[in-house]
Amino acid sequence: MRNLLTGMTVLAAVFGLAGTATAEPIKIKFSHVVADATPKGKGALEFKRLVEERLPGKVVVEVYPNSQLFGDAKEMEALLLGDVQFIAPSLSKFAKFTKKLQVFDLPFLFDDIHAIDRFQKGKIGQGLLTSMESKGYTGLGYWHNGMKQLSANKAMRVPEDAKGLKFRIQPSDVLEAQFKALSANPQKMAFAEVYQALQTGTVDGQENTWSNIYSQKFHEAQKYITETNHGVIDYMVVTNTKFWKGLPADIRSVLEKSMAEATAFSNKLALDINEADKKKIMDSGKTQIITLTKDQQAQWRKAMAPVYKQFAPDVGQDLIDAALASNKAS
Repeated sequence: MRNLLTGMTVLAAVFGLAGTATAEPIKIKFSHVVADATPKGKGALEFKRLVEERLPGKVVVEVYPNSQLFGDAKEMEALLLGDVQFIAPSLSKFAKFTKKLQVFDLPFLFDDIHAIDRFQKGKIGQGLLTSMESKGYTGLGYWHNGMKQLSANKAMRVPEDAKGLKFRIQPSDVLEAQFKALSANPQKMAFAEVYQALQTGTVDGQENTWSNIYSQKFHEAQKYITETNHGVIDYMVVTNTKFWKGLPADIRSVLEKSMAEATAFSNKLALDINEADKKKIMDSGKTQIITLTKDQQAQWRKAMAPVYKQFAPDVGQDLIDAALASNKAS
């Protein structure tokens, strides 16, 4: 009897070990719509490196850039369905889930990327990360891309120069209102479709960061880029709330630490990459970069100012005031 029990114990141990050895690792599909060479692309790869280094055999992170899995229009739904586990959409994509995040689309709200960083790291900015959990989305961090510039096949120095032009925009009511304030025609369009639309004349221009303009070769299809710094394109890394809360606590802890480090890594790169890509665009000779005078910049600000009054009730004046306060370094 003792021999039988001993044999059963040994068999149980063997099968237990075998079960552990063959356990499938947790797979995280990280899908995004830009190139690997952009700040977001590099941040996703850094997150993968950190996680797989710290959780070998336990977690595998697969990164899919350039809309390889899902484009702008489908990635939010794909996350809820569990087809991907991490995405990093532009902050403009979240308006349907909370109007408060529209604050990031307001024109000329932030003076520079450092002001944005202060706001996002503050109590109010951090609170916005969990503002969509009831809808199934948990924010894990903000990733910078950079300040937006305007491009077109027409030189734009004053707001009147944009009148009647068709501009590609992200699906954002604020951005739509911004271009209507210029008497321009905003066209909502997926990021992956922009280059062809510029080439064929489906749209006349677009707004984007230096790194996106260069990596997607928009400058090769546009004669002019006006350096306006009129807004920001930043991202929120989000995961499925149910998936996130269902992870073992020790795994989630490592993922949180890795995300915090990948965020710092990506955000540090953002400024450098945008400046480097701006220089590459200048050196290419394929487009002319227009620098605005202070008076011209003031005209653009004035032209877009009505957008604030339109969206303050939805965003909240307190949130707008907190964002404006971030322009003053403490």
